[in-house]
Amino acid sequence: MPAGGRAPIFETVEGGRLLRADEDGWRRWGPYLAERQWGTVREDYSPGGDAWTYLPHDHARSRAYRWGEDGIAGFCDENQHWCLSLALWNGADPIVKERLFGLSNTEGNHGEDAKELWWHLDAVPSHAWQRMLYRYPHKPFPYDDLVAENARRRGTDAPEYELEDTGILAEDRFFDVSVDYAKASPDEILMRITVVNRGPEAAQLHVLPQLVARNTWSWRDGAAKPRIASDGERAVRAVHPAMPELRFEALQAARFLFCENETNARRLFGTGPEGAFKDAINDHIVGGGATPLPASGTKCAALSVHALAPGERLVLRYRLAPADAPARDTAAFDRLVAERRSEADAFFAALQRDIADPDARLVQRRALAGLLWSKQVYRYNVKHWLDGDPAEPRPPPERRRGRNADWTHLNNADVILMPDTWEYPWYASWDLAFHAMAAAAIDPAFAKAQLLLLTREWYMHPSGQLPAYEWNFADANPPIQAFAALRVFRMDAAMTGEPDHDFLERLFHKLAINFTWWVNRKDSAGRDLFQGGFLGLDNIGVFDRSAPIPGGGFLEQADGTAWMAMYALNLMRMALELARRNAVYEDVATKFFEHFLVIASAMTHVGTPESEKGTATDRGRGLWDEEDGFFYDALVLPDGSEDTLRLRSLVGLIPLCAVEVLDPEAATRHPGFARRLGWMLAHRPDLTGQVSRYEEPGKNARLLLSLLRRHRMTALLTRMLDEAEFLSPFGLRSLSKAHGTAPFVLERDGTRFEVGYEPGCSTSGIFGGNSNWRGPVWMPINVMIVEALREFERFYGDAVEVECPTGSGRMASLGAVADEVSRRLCALFLKDAAGIRQALGGPAPRGGPENEELIVFHEFFHGETGLGLGASHQTGWTTLVALLLQPVAAR
Repeated sequence: MPAGGRAPIFETVEGGRLLRADEDGWRRWGPYLAERQWGTVREDYSPGGDAWTYLPHDHARSRAYRWGEDGIAGFCDENQHWCLSLALWNGADPIVKERLFGLSNTEGNHGEDAKELWWHLDAVPSHAWQRMLYRYPHKPFPYDDLVAENARRRGTDAPEYELEDTGILAEDRFFDVSVDYAKASPDEILMRITVVNRGPEAAQLHVLPQLVARNTWSWRDGAAKPRIASDGERAVRAVHPAMPELRFEALQAARFLFCENETNARRLFGTGPEGAFKDAINDHIVGGGATPLPASGTKCAALSVHALAPGERLVLRYRLAPADAPARDTAAFDRLVAERRSEADAFFAALQRDIADPDARLVQRRALAGLLWSKQVYRYNVKHWLDGDPAEPRPPPERRRGRNADWTHLNNADVILMPDTWEYPWYASWDLAFHAMAAAAIDPAFAKAQLLLLTREWYMHPSGQLPAYEWNFADANPPIQAFAALRVFRMDAAMTGEPDHDFLERLFHKLAINFTWWVNRKDSAGRDLFQGGFLGLDNIGVFDRSAPIPGGGFLEQADGTAWMAMYALNLMRMALELARRNAVYEDVATKFFEHFLVIASAMTHVGTPESEKGTATDRGRGLWDEEDGFFYDALVLPDGSEDTLRLRSLVGLIPLCAVEVLDPEAATRHPGFARRLGWMLAHRPDLTGQVSRYEEPGKNARLLLSLLRRHRMTALLTRMLDEAEFLSPFGLRSLSKAHGTAPFVLERDGTRFEVGYEPGCSTSGIFGGNSNWRGPVWMPINVMIVEALREFERFYGDAVEVECPTGSGRMASLGAVADEVSRRLCALFLKDAAGIRQALGGPAPRGGPENEELIVFHEFFHGETGLGLGASHQTGWTTLVALLLQPVAAR
């Protein structure tokens, strides 16, 4: 790309839409509907906060949601006033298939788990083109069998019992139902449903695309109510007080059914009025028409019934458009859909111009599709949630002392990139940072907006804390927003040709406040060693780090402290970038540089000499263990003594990520910063002596700021690259394999704590359910370590080589090590010589109108086999593989 020019994607039709998206409204409609709203915190009004029990799957078809909507292959406007989705009935199920089914946290032998088959096949950032596939059995869906087998017959040591294991899909007795969305304009949505009977016999299918008004009227008296009513034989008019009038039509024969998107209290609670409530269309179809339906409502379905021969393919077309939009016949519909598909192909051809391998192009496109399908309208006003609604019973008073009670300022109503929209249909602050990094590859403007979002006043706590995740906003996620911001800033500048300093400056000020919150709240002993708590690492540690330590005391966390060292360096780098146009930021950069030195010194010093213990200079021991060449957490006991927890996990590798390299012109561009750096070097050797020797210039006279001197870095890499410890065939394990034969054991307050290497799903239930970090490969931290190695390589060049793998006798530069870890991560998804995709445990299944390969992107991966585990569609952070597949020179 020519210097200062735009990336080739912006020369495409889709790229042009992105440049005008906010002005022209191309993002106004999108796949913003959750795949699960039931069982979420927002919908939980119970005394004890058991969201799964309060609104289970069995209630979902009958209870109106307060804060959102859900549906299969959902598409809605950015305010979620109108929601399109797919519903199906095979004539045998006890209920119409309107939403995805799965197990709650207590029903799954490994926690919450979706028990459906669906794939996100394609998408573009403007959502002018989207495709997904849902696989629906011919026979009754095995709801009871899935619950009974997983909840009652299988323990944590057994694999999960999946839909395929029930035998219901034997002999391909299922329908493949693909849904394509194509926008003719920002507000004209074409919906094409393609059904293929894959089975050996004829089978009947009821197809019911649905248009639903999110319920905004039941919660207070006198609220205006939308209305959907017939407009001819094949269409309805949709009138909403907050939107222009719309027309939803079928381009083939269909019978429109209506009901109200309101709670059927009689079915759920045994009392209440009769009426055609949310489940009335379901009851009408399953009951053979016995349930009467009204002539209008706030929910409708365009019903058509089809008998499909073996292998038969059926195409159905629907259109949602402004009521005054010109008509569009079948031929025009198909031309428009083909055009949007072609534009998507051109967009990805421009993006992937440097990727020669067609399989890598396929994997990258699928990963980015999953990310874009995981956008969701997220609505949650905590004060209203706690207070309850005027037209509803008051919430129980216990909730005032429960979950999120101190976050009454939080009022979210935005389109957000989710981890996924079934298992994690809520944002988490550090997940979102990873999502933004991946999204920046195709839509840098949206990526920047996502990072800014969490720092807005209706998200960020007045104290400066960022909301962690829906189940507990007050918990702490790793503070990686500045890390992500710098990468998004650089990607955006490279793609658009213009560095967006306004974005960086807006974010910098809010993150500086958040950094201060961490310093004030998470350093209980004032020693610059941090106790972040949970920090996203779930079950990797000895204790639940968010709970009180058994027997008292507290943990000084190697990862928490390393995150803070990294945070300081990232904010320093942001300040130096802003100082390019405002020299005032040099002083701020200096401040964060000094923060880094203090934290780094506390973390990496070997310990206080006996002669100085008890004096003002006594800082206790650091977190570096010279004998093991590794960082460990320290347990500080009530009597002030310390116990090093020699558990080798990702906790000890995260210090690699605290690294920044300064180019030599930084000294001339920022003389004030350079003078202060020199003063610290000369006058504070107690701080500077423990960290990387930045007075020794590296490749091209660059300067290195890092927690690790060369000796410590190579010692840590020796552990990391040992295939008997961290280096698996598919990336870095979250726990050393050595703990498989030598578990870490701690006796504490009469209790034995033990951590052993488990390459798959954890058998420990510290967090309940899906606590899975005792060995598997985990994409986000792997990618951060790859990034850190490339930063070290910028300084050392080829001057430093390490054995890779350890014990192999093969020496490699740090850049080559980054390439090797990246290659192993990509091998999770790319076909091997036998055509196997390791993350899928075999060849990718096929389906869809073009018999396409079907790939899903799991939450984490087995440490030995690479098999995908955890959430089956957590493309959010696993989409980072899309960045790894891009050649380094093209990033």
